[in-house]
Amino acid sequence: MSDWRMRLAGDAAVTVAFEPRIDPVINARVVALAAGVRAARHPGVRDVVPSYCAVTVYFDPLRTDLDRLWAALEEAAAAGVEAAGPAREVVVGVRYGGAAGPDLDEVAAFAGCSTEDVVRRHTAPRYRVYMVGFLPGFPYLGTVDARIAMPRRSSPRLTVPARSVGIAGAQTGIYPTTAPGGWRLIGLAAVDPFDAGREPPSLFRPGDTVRFEAVSMETGR
Repeated sequence: MSDWRMRLAGDAAVTVAFEPRIDPVINARVVALAAGVRAARHPGVRDVVPSYCAVTVYFDPLRTDLDRLWAALEEAAAAGVEAAGPAREVVVGVRYGGAAGPDLDEVAAFAGCSTEDVVRRHTAPRYRVYMVGFLPGFPYLGTVDARIAMPRRSSPRLTVPARSVGIAGAQTGIYPTTAPGGWRLIGLAAVDPFDAGREPPSLFRPGDTVRFEAVSMETGR
């Protein structure tokens, strides 16, 4: 029995779904499958979107032979192609605390430790970019040290500044633009996750590795 399944998502998309959990092995299969589908250039395919544990393929119903696409996706999913090459590492400087990270004290209280220890625990891992979404360029990174994995706010803020670094349970991420949001804000990144004038516009892509470094207010952007 396969460990994945396929389903139609409306009349113009197909989703290949693996086990629904945050897992680097599952996500590596997702990223590899998405790359393979893009490389195959199936007629009529408009976009290929990987998430934590699924790949959704959007297509033009008027230009796509759905039976052929379905069979090709089944074959690719069953093959379990591994991702090629080492992961790209992106280093992100962060100004932690103060106005840049208004929830840092709350995260420290939740963890029962100092704010300095929260920063150490947040900068220690090398995070995987599991997916990019919600806002253009927003990277979903995991997994956060369990001690500081504070759940998101019960009431989201109406305005979260661009480049804010937040925690939501086992995930951490960076807001690319000013937007509403409920993640616990602990710092401000020194990079722009999304720039429409950059090629490609998104700094992060699924499968990348991200490492955070604490920077001072003077040296940070």
